[in-house]
Amino acid sequence: MGEATTQSKPKKNWFKGLVAEFKKIIWPDKKSAAKQTIAVVIICIILGSIISVLDMAIQYGVEFISKLGL
Repeated sequence: MGEATTQSKPKKNWFKGLVAEFKKIIWPDKKSAAKQTIAVVIICIILGSIISVLDMAIQYGVEFISKLGL
């Protein structure tokens, strides 16, 4: 029985610490969050396009080299 009380205290302390940390968070406003989201989406699209172009170029390069029979 004594174990149940000792185990519940760390859980309560952990939850209190969690709540205290969440109170320290400074959440961005909607306008700022929207701008940052748009920036992330645009960068992901650009990087995805660059990676796909490089992938196709490498694929065609490997196929070209394999056709040469070297």
